[in-house]
Amino acid sequence: MSSHTSSPFDKFATKASRAPFFLYCLLLVVIWAPSIVWLPMELWQLIINTTTTTIITFLMVALLQNTESRNDAAVQHKLNALADGLADLMQHTAQQRHGPESHGLDQSRRELRRAVGLEDDESA
Repeated sequence: MSSHTSSPFDKFATKASRAPFFLYCLLLVVIWAPSIVWLPMELWQLIINTTTTTIITFLMVALLQNTESRNDAAVQHKLNALADGLADLMQHTAQQRHGPESHGLDQSRRELRRAVGLEDDESA
């Protein structure tokens, strides 16, 4: 995989996808719930409704999309590596054979590489 630096959001998303972050969120709700005793009911409801419907909902959507994008990129990388390996195997097999079979195999290899967007000079 390429060695790129993660963005601050990627780092946050990675940390947020772990259990301690969600336990922290649960702790906030546990702390908020008994505050009904000293906060007026309207303010108490406003706090949780605003928090959950806007901030947390949008944050969770962003986290899910970030995680899905990273997962999709990893799967695509693996598929490209498999297709590249298969194309190399087909090329090796075509080189060992001579005649019309090798031409058909070589043509199939080129079609496979073109279908998955691999260049002839790109390696896994």
